Amino acid sequence: MKKKPAPEIRPKHIMFLLAAICILLIIMSAMNTNTNNFLRAGFNNTLMPMQKGFNIVGNGIFGRVERLVHLHDVESENERLKEQVAELTEQNTRYQLRLSELTTYQNLLSLSDQYPEYEKVGAHIIGKNSDNWFKTIQVDKGSRDGIAVDMNVIANGGLVGIVTSVTDTTATISTIINDNRNVGAMGLTSKASCIVTGDLTLYENGLLELSKIAKDDAISNDDKIVTSNTSDLYLPGILIGYAKDLTVDSNNLTKSGYLVPAADFSHLDTVLILTTIKETGEPES
Repeated sequence: MKKKPAPEIRPKHIMFLLAAICILLIIMSAMNTNTNNFLRAGFNNTLMPMQKGFNIVGNGIFGRVERLVHLHDVESENERLKEQVAELTEQNTRYQLRLSELTTYQNLLSLSDQYPEYEKVGAHIIGKNSDNWFKTIQVDKGSRDGIAVDMNVIANGGLVGIVTSVTDTTATISTIINDNRNVGAMGLTSKASCIVTGDLTLYENGLLELSKIAKDDAISNDDKIVTSNTSDLYLPGILIGYAKDLTVDSNNLTKSGYLVPAADFSHLDTVLILTTIKETGEPES
């Protein structure tokens, strides 16, 4: 036997049924009967606890999702800020380097203005001896830049030393603090002659030796000491430093003391090389 086909439920039938239920509920809600109140109470007792439960669960889930979204936003913002900080730090470092270079160039320009009579070439220090006192230094300019042996070198407002060897692209400078390097000098005001002698032991205290001053010559403490006109290697009038602690020697004929160098040999970075060479007399030691 063939099975009877299941009755077909058409959409319009469902619509009619739902409409009838809605009308019935409207009528029941309008009626103020005990039955209506009973049904309402039944619905409330059944559905209200379920609704509260759904609300608690839903609020909890929504709150957690909201916190996760906020945490993700915070982490993304944190990463963005880290990138900005890194970029700003790099920019600040570049600006500081440029500012340092600008300050260095301004100092060199100011120093150059102090000796307008001499042609000069600026150079960066690229090497030094193994200790901290720069008794010999190497710079990034050589014969291709017009640098030659016996050229005077200045920095930080005073005499640094003299070029002792040259390659095409570099030059080596022996500084005036080097042991036993003598510089013919004089008092800037008095013109009285003296000798400045390098001494690495003394320079540990920031001093050089100042000697050969005639007892009655008018060189006093704090006087400026410059290279003399009679110096064989050093151009005249270059500031070397300042006289300090002068006393009469045991021979009662001369006085001696110390010199505080004008140049800071512990922090040399750039120098000016005077391209004029003094070509008179025998070289000083």
